Amino acid sequence: MKIKKGDKLPGSELFYLDQNNDVKKIDILDLCKGKTIILGMPGAFTKTCSALHLPGYIKNYDLAIKKGVSKIVCIAVNDPNVMKAWGENQNTENKIFMAGDPFLKFTQAIGAEVDKSEKGLGIRSNRYTMLVEDSEVKKLEVETETATCKLSSAENFLKSI
Repeated sequence: MKIKKGDKLPGSELFYLDQNNDVKKIDILDLCKGKTIILGMPGAFTKTCSALHLPGYIKNYDLAIKKGVSKIVCIAVNDPNVMKAWGENQNTENKIFMAGDPFLKFTQAIGAEVDKSEKGLGIRSNRYTMLVEDSEVKKLEVETETATCKLSSAENFLKSI
C-alpha cells in the first residue's frame, strides 16, 4: 500500500444508494471531515469478508463507538447497488456506511489494488482496515493475503486503538 500512518487520505468520490435507492456521490474527505472513522473491509459477498470481516465490525460496533469512532465505512470495488445489497444481506442497518469504489479511484490512490484476474475477479482491493481522524491515517492494518482476516479484523483492530 502506498498510504501509510500519518498520511492524509486522497480525495476521491465514492458511490452509495440513499434511502430512496438513488445513486449518490460523496467524497471520502467529506465523510472524514472532523470525524474519527474506521474504513476498509473490501470484498462484497466474498467468503472472508462476508463471514468474518464485515460481521466483526457489525458485532463490535458499540465497542468502536465507545473507543471514539464516529463512523464505520465499508469501501469495496463494487457498484452502489451491490454495496447496498451486501449491507442488507449482512444486516448492517445504520451501523456501517456501505460505499462503492467501482472505478477503483480511491483503491488505486491508496495503493490497495490487487490483480485477482486468475480467479475471475479482475482488479480488486487488498484487505485492510484503517483508523482515520479528520482525513489523517492514524492506524493501518493490511493483510498480506486477501483470504485472511487477522490483522484487519474488528476484534484485533479495536483492541489496538
